[in-house]
This record gives sequence, structure tokens and C-alpha cells, in this order.
Amino acid sequence: MINGASTKSIRNPFSYQPWRAKKTFAAMFDVLEADIVILQETKIQRKDLQDDMVLVPGWDCYFSLPKYEKGKFGVVIYTRQSTCTPIRAEEGLSGILCPPNSSTSFRDLPAEEQIGGYPTVEQAQAAPDASELSGDFSVLDSEGRCMILEFPGFVLIGVYNPATRDDARNAFRIGFLNLLDLRVRNLAGIGKRVVLAGDLNIVKEELDMANAEVDLRKRGTSIEEYFSMPPRRMLNQLLENGKVRGVPDESRNQPVLYDICRSFHPHRKGMFTCWETKVQARPGNYGSRIDYILCSLDMRDWFEDSNIQEGLMGSDHCPVYATIKDIIQHNGVPTHIKDLTNPPGTFVQGQRLREYSTKDQLTLSGRLLPEFNRRRNIRDMFSRKPSLLEAESIDETAQVPSESAIETAKVSNDDKADKTDDNFHSQPHAASPQRGIKRRGSEKVLDAFSKKSKPHSASTDASLRKGQQSLKGFFKPTASANKNMDEESPDLASVDTKKIAEVQGILNQPLHASIEEQSSASQAQEKDVVPGGSQDPAKSIESWSKLFARPVLPRCEGHDEPCKVMVTKKPGVNCGRSFYMCAKPLGPSGMKEKATEWRCRTFIWCSDWGLPSASDPQKTPKDNKAHQDSEAQIW
Repeated sequence: MINGASTKSIRNPFSYQPWRAKKTFAAMFDVLEADIVILQETKIQRKDLQDDMVLVPGWDCYFSLPKYEKGKFGVVIYTRQSTCTPIRAEEGLSGILCPPNSSTSFRDLPAEEQIGGYPTVEQAQAAPDASELSGDFSVLDSEGRCMILEFPGFVLIGVYNPATRDDARNAFRIGFLNLLDLRVRNLAGIGKRVVLAGDLNIVKEELDMANAEVDLRKRGTSIEEYFSMPPRRMLNQLLENGKVRGVPDESRNQPVLYDICRSFHPHRKGMFTCWETKVQARPGNYGSRIDYILCSLDMRDWFEDSNIQEGLMGSDHCPVYATIKDIIQHNGVPTHIKDLTNPPGTFVQGQRLREYSTKDQLTLSGRLLPEFNRRRNIRDMFSRKPSLLEAESIDETAQVPSESAIETAKVSNDDKADKTDDNFHSQPHAASPQRGIKRRGSEKVLDAFSKKSKPHSASTDASLRKGQQSLKGFFKPTASANKNMDEESPDLASVDTKKIAEVQGILNQPLHASIEEQSSASQAQEKDVVPGGSQDPAKSIESWSKLFARPVLPRCEGHDEPCKVMVTKKPGVNCGRSFYMCAKPLGPSGMKEKATEWRCRTFIWCSDWGLPSASDPQKTPKDNKAHQDSEAQIW
């Protein structure tokens, strides 16, 4: 089974169930029940790769990491060694990148080592809606957005397409999509089957978008205009049965891929794979479908099931899977799928003829990185125990020290102990064992060859065990400190402490303070001071409680539940201001609703909360003016 998911960070899924229990990649892959796992948006640098993510027992991995913008983007493909092993691997779409420890690009390798289908600069520049970066392959392949594996039966492309964030990235996005389209079509042109999986960041049709008409109207565009944009036109022309608005492009008039998941659920609504986390859109299923597993047209009968796994949490995306049949028709001949996902001669009719070995690892394998090569997972060091024969041979060959050596070592230790006692006579001696008790030979050996521990007094142990028993002990001076202070400076006890306090109070007062302010401050202090001269504990507790008490949150008008605090991020006069809104998630309609279980229309500026007006001292969220004019400013 092939499974693809956008993780927002390679370790992000471990913050959710069911991955949180074991927090291992092997356990995560077992839950997915997949043989090939494609993770996008890994957001990791090479220096941050760890043993548990590279040396996964029973799995191989192939990372595509960004070259310049470290810690962003990234794609990795994991393959289960027992069921599938690729025969070639490449990073990037254009083929201009080089294998590890080589200065020859993938597209310049010998023909038998190439995957093939490399786009040319002329093709990229002549593509529809070509941008100024369409021919700059070094820039387009620098962000670690694509990893390609070839199996005997097909070519797998794991990709993470750029998203539409702002106009500054439009040229890069169009150039990358054109490069992807060219590579897929070129591979199909040379007779190779293609499986394209990953986060394409493209909504194909209205069915793949929640409340499409209303949402697009908010954005100020129509359905026709939105689905006529270059990314959606490219995807629909690439797919069979794609809805192409307008006249198809001449170079893309033939579809070459098939939407596997949609073919099993042609009319299903709400089959979304991505939700906006800022508005809690996932519980109400207000999202879109932008993650796909696509295949060549002649592979459509290879698959027996495909679906989304919306119940598996891990990021703002959910996994998508496609299951291949055990027996498929390959060139008109019934063939076991394992024969087509492993090097020739490894499987025949689904039966393994030879075991997986390190010779099957490709140069791009994560296990061959210098920092991980010829190493095992640290857990294997504790899970594998030596055999019984090895333990017996160790016992037989172990050298037992002779009696003379024991006596010599004992005498030398006694001499060292005497010298140490002469030099440091202030340290107490360790208690010696009682005489007349016969000890076993093993105890003599341990005693002769063990290190002499440092002696320490019982008083030191008592002081260490005692320690600080409570927070009050930090402020309360010890009895010994008070005694020493009285002995060393007896004159301090005769000083009038009341006069010292008055002088200190005068010195601490600001120069511009008036007599009335000083008298009022002294009266306030006298109120808070108990007869013993310290502050009133009740008032102290009250002041600290007020300091750390949480502010009282307003309640929403639709559910009478506490609101949540948000901060305005949209540029404008209100940018940076905090406000209260309903804590419920957004509903399926994408609108704030009334008298439902979803988010209501409560809105209050934090600066307005708790400040009732003179005309209406009991101001509620419903009467707040900001509630009426905030939608255009915030959202």
C-alpha cells in the first residue's frame, strides 16, 4: 500500500494519538499498514537527522532536503525492505542535481543508470503560462520538494508543491508546476508508468472545496475565474476526466494520469484532506482536498482501494492511501506485485528468492549518509543478547588474579591509605571490617581491585540530608547565623531599630513627594502592619492572589461559554490588537452561525471588555459596537 501525508514537521505526528504512545517511526508505519510512505513538509536539516528517523528497523529512507532555506519544505520516502526495494533514486525534477560524492548530474549519467524523462530548457520556456523562473532548474530544484524512486513496474514521484501565499512566489510556483507536468509527460512518453503522490496544494474542482461558491465570493472571485487559473488548469489537463475551463492548451491536450481516490468515491462530498487550524475548521469539516495519489492510465486496474484517513491526526493534513492488488495484469500477463516492486530476481511469483542486503541500498539512501553508515540503531544494542556459547567462552578465558597478586594489591592499597591519612589527618577514617570473620575469595578479589572511596563524616551526611525543608527556610535565618551575628557585633543589638526604619523610609521617599503623600503612605503602611512589626499575612495573600489570578473571560452569547483570546494579524489599523471570540470550531458552512453547536458571532475587543459605558453599565457582547464592524477588519 502507498500512503502519503503532509506532516508540517517530521516529528509533528508524535504530538497526537495514536502516534504519541510509542513515538517511533516503525510504530507509525505499522499503524498506517503501508509499504511505501511519502511524507511532505518535513522541515528538517541534515544536521538534525536522528538515528530513529533514518535507521528505522526494516525500512529504508530517501530524503530530499532544501539547499538554502534550511529547515523548510522537504520530502522523504520510506520503503519497507521486506516488500519493496527501488532500483534507482533521484532528487529533484530536472535531473541537474548530482548523486552523493559525484559531480555528474543525474541527467548526464549513463543511460542504464538514469530514470529518464528529463525536461529541457526549451520545453520549460515554451510551456503555457511560463514564468521567468521556468528555465532556471537550479532554483526550482533547490528547495527539496521532490524525490523520485524507480521500481521495475513504475516510477514513484513524491512531491510537495508550493502553495499560493503571495504574489512574490507566483513565478516560482508556476515554474515548478510546469516542470512537474513536463517530467510526468516525458516519462509517459518513453513508456514508463508513473505514480504521483503528495501535497499538490491545488483544488481540482468544486467538489473538493467546502462551500466553494460562498468562499470564493468572499475572496472577490467567481468559480469560473478561480478554476481557470494556471495551477488548476494544469492539473485538470493532466488528469483524465478533468474539468478544463476554456480551450485546452495544445501541449497538454492529452491526459496521462488518473485520480485514484476520486475514482473510488466519484460523488462523495466533504472528502477533504486539509483544514485551516487557525479557525479550528477540522471538527466541522470545513476544508479542501489538495493531497492526491495519481497513477498512469494503464495502472488504473492495479488498485483495489483508495481513501483518505481523516481520523488520523498529525498536522493540518490527513493521510491518503491507495492499495495495490496482489496480482495485477502487467503487459497482459498476471504478475505478483512484489515482482514489480523489487530488483529482478528478488521475487518470482511473489516468493522471495534472496534476502535483502546492503548491496540493494542506493546511493541516495539515508542509511549511507556518512553519519549513519555502518551503524545500528542504539536500541539494537540492548535488544540483542549474546548467545550461550559466547557467554561460556568469556567465562573460560577470563583471567582470575592469583593469590600473590591479591596480597600484593592489598598491601599496596594499605600503604597508600596510610600515606593519605598522614597527609590529610583531618578527614575521618572509614570503618574497617571486623577481624576474625572469614571472607570468601570473590570478596577478597573485589576488595583488592576496587577503588578506595573517599571517606566522609557523618555530620556532613546529616547536613546534606537535612537541606532546605520549605520555602520559609529561605527567608528565615538559621540559629547559628543569628548566634554568630550576636557574638561578632554586639553593638547592633543596642541600636534603636525603629529609628533606623524611619531613616530608611525617609531616604527611600522621592524628593518631589509632598508631606500629604508621605503621611498617607505611612498611614497605609500602619494599616497593613500587624503589632509584631511585619506585614498582615491576610492582606499579603490577597495581593498575591490578585497578581496571579486569571482574568475573567467574557461568555459568548450563543453558548454562554467562556470566549478565547485571539490577536489580529491582518495588516491595518487593528493589527496587533487582541479580541475575544467564541471558542467553538467553525461549522461546515464556514460562517458564524446562530443557535447551533458551531461558532457564534460573539466578538469583543479586549480593550473594551470590563469598561461599561455611562449609558449602559451592564454592556454585553451583543451590544458591543466592535461586534458589528469587526468582520471586515479582522477576517
